Amino acid sequence: MRAESARSSASGLDWFVFFLADIQTGFGPFVAVYLTSQAWTQGDIGLILSAGGVVALAGQLPAGALVDMARSARLMAGIAVVGIGLSALAIALWPIFAIVLLARVLHAGASCVLGPAVAAISLGLVGHGGLGERLGRNARFASIGNGIAAAAMGLCGHFVTSQAVFFFTASLALPALLALSQIRTLDTARIAAGTHTPARPNGTATWRCLLRDRRLLVFSCGILLFQLANAATLPLMGGILTVGLGDKAAMVIAAAVVVPQLVVVAMSPWVGRQSEHWGRRPLLLLCFAALAIRCALFALVTNPYLVVAVQMLDGISAAVLAVMFPLVVADITRDTGRFSLALGIVGSAVGIGAALSTTLAGLMYDYWGAAVTFLSLSGIAILGLALVWLLMAETRPENE
Repeated sequence: MRAESARSSASGLDWFVFFLADIQTGFGPFVAVYLTSQAWTQGDIGLILSAGGVVALAGQLPAGALVDMARSARLMAGIAVVGIGLSALAIALWPIFAIVLLARVLHAGASCVLGPAVAAISLGLVGHGGLGERLGRNARFASIGNGIAAAAMGLCGHFVTSQAVFFFTASLALPALLALSQIRTLDTARIAAGTHTPARPNGTATWRCLLRDRRLLVFSCGILLFQLANAATLPLMGGILTVGLGDKAAMVIAAAVVVPQLVVVAMSPWVGRQSEHWGRRPLLLLCFAALAIRCALFALVTNPYLVVAVQMLDGISAAVLAVMFPLVVADITRDTGRFSLALGIVGSAVGIGAALSTTLAGLMYDYWGAAVTFLSLSGIAILGLALVWLLMAETRPENE
């Protein structure tokens, strides 16, 4: 009976991650398309998107702490899904500035909760020993969900209206909640021996220990450098292709987005398994090396077919990072009860790196051109690789 419950819970988490990726896809570029169709100015659209970005960055730490303190990560995940569904409905029904701004803030805050909640549920289901493989499975279902949702929403927007995309997004909250309900609460609350879920938070002493942990600080700096090099790479290449290809650039960019997702689907379970055999550092080095090579190749490549081929390297980095991000944090925070808070700390590094990346790359491109910009981004990735190689200790426990 227990084995059947565990299988049901594992399957429920698979589908929850799948539908969650579907829902989040609706808040990507479709927001700008829909608001443009509603005669919004680009300035107002940019302000809305920026507001969501600020909340997403500021909310990482409190959201992680909230999940740590909550008695049920599953309940927190359900509340967040409902919030995102309401955000989509509000945008579809009332596309006026104040409502859309509130909806974007609600969506950003809920998204901050979902990341650590899903990671906590995953840890509760399989424990530290099986977390790498579980995270690889999560990454596979998320990538499949992203790809299918992008295609479905694109067709929906083309054949119906761009408004229909947000009704569709809101409707996906229902199967997501149904999948979440299949995850048994007992399977995600194994606190007994500390082998499945981390201990409950233990006051401010744990905070101080966490903030003094050299491994967490080095990992956070490495992730910041990764995002600093990565976030601007494809948007910058997209702008270059648009100048050269005109309307055809959209198809090339679509292919450049889909190809890495296919690589993630194929590779992420392997990454999860190998993380238990090789350890975390070799895979992180592979992640940074793939990014450095990709940025360097973009300095030399302008052929659209070669651009799509080079994007396979993005899939390698994405597959590794999707697994390593929560796995390394779980290693570092084992038995501290601050797993979700630490995810928030590293998530803040992600947000800072991504925010600085586009500004930095844009300025470099304006002054020095594409080749220098991409080579500079490659240099940042190499700096991150050196940081991991020289300063980051292996976090995999020796007895696993």
